[in-house]
Amino acid sequence: MEFLSVKYCHIIMNTCCSIHRAHRMAILSAKEIHYSCKILVVGGGTGGCTMAAKLSRKFDKAPNHVIVVEPSEIHYYQPMFTLIGGGLKKFQSSRRFMGDVLPKKAQWLKDSVTIFDPESNKVMTNNGDTIQYEIMIVAMGLQLDWAKIPGLVDALNDPDSQVCSIYGPETVQGVFDKIKKTTKGSAIFTFPNSPVKCPGAPQKIAYIAEDFWTKRNHRKDMEVVYNTALPVIFGVKKYADALWAVCERRNIRVNLQSSLIEINNFKKEAIFKNLKNPGEKITQKYSFLHVCPPMGPPDVLKNHPALTNEAAFLAIDAKTLKHCRFNNIYGIGDCTTTPNSKTMAAIASQAKIVEKNILNELKGKAVQGVYNGYASCPLVTAPGKCILAEFDYNLQPLETFPVDQKKEMWIMYFMKKEMFPFLYWNFMLKGYWNGPELIRRILNVFKKSS
Repeated sequence: MEFLSVKYCHIIMNTCCSIHRAHRMAILSAKEIHYSCKILVVGGGTGGCTMAAKLSRKFDKAPNHVIVVEPSEIHYYQPMFTLIGGGLKKFQSSRRFMGDVLPKKAQWLKDSVTIFDPESNKVMTNNGDTIQYEIMIVAMGLQLDWAKIPGLVDALNDPDSQVCSIYGPETVQGVFDKIKKTTKGSAIFTFPNSPVKCPGAPQKIAYIAEDFWTKRNHRKDMEVVYNTALPVIFGVKKYADALWAVCERRNIRVNLQSSLIEINNFKKEAIFKNLKNPGEKITQKYSFLHVCPPMGPPDVLKNHPALTNEAAFLAIDAKTLKHCRFNNIYGIGDCTTTPNSKTMAAIASQAKIVEKNILNELKGKAVQGVYNGYASCPLVTAPGKCILAEFDYNLQPLETFPVDQKKEMWIMYFMKKEMFPFLYWNFMLKGYWNGPELIRRILNVFKKSS
């Protein structure tokens, strides 16, 4: 009887376990909500919002609609961070609620993608949901790798330190206070040995701060240094020549191929690697240190080598912006392998190409849109002064206006400070701005006829 009891107990237990497993499988099947969409946009930054706005006007009825996966509640206009750090704009003017900038016709999932399954046209989110798509646009931007520089995180979190950065929404608000507190000593500005978003920004904040110290009569007691890991001050020679002239005129020392590798906040020392002689390290004392952190593709892309190149950037064709291996995947913005400068202006021009090629793809036509690598960088050199750099994949000037844009001009500064933010919030994020190509063509007609 005892044996039978044990046997029956096992039978009952196995039956219960089977029922439990069946119930669990039913729950898991229900959990596979299978959101379905025509267009899946991964990322709600500049590229993601722009593409969602453009395509949701054409696909707005579920399941043939647009889904945007983005975990953040706030959307930032990051090109304004330089002016905020320099005390020329208020932080609040750079932010909007994500729900206010994403198009109403698109479905926003406040979540993040954790698994890509491009062979099955699916992704899985952090919440465990799966999303089936017909076309996917990856617009994940770059992540800021603060911890890659030992001592940086602790220094930024120390309210008494003079270490700062315009690159994070949580750090940019403290930059101008540290600029105002600095009255003497060495002020160092850095550019990392990695791709960065808005590569002109690390030196723009240097120019703005130097101008502030000059106007406050502190400059005579200060040294201003720009240490860049790059072998040039700027990638386009025309503008690089103009920037060298600015630095020489204002006695800003520039050290090329100098990469920040460590910070000693207690001693106020920054340690740099000399990339021309990698075994050499140089320690510099600072009274003020502005750091542009190393950046790279998001970790989720690093975990999916089928989608990326060796450096974990989304592998797309530089002209069509279509994925190199998966025909129904496109990329836009900073997370991709396009060899252009990573700026908001570049995304505006890319968005037009991605939209055109996706619509052709869905109609069964060949992709026809070609991106020429256009990017723009408004290089603010002081309040009221700006060099508007515009160039293509070949690092050749591709200028819009019939003036010599290597000159510092007030009108370019006005556009950077007032016009571009207005254009961004009211036209670009609503899908109505494709870059200045049409304006350039019109102005070139007048330039040729004059």
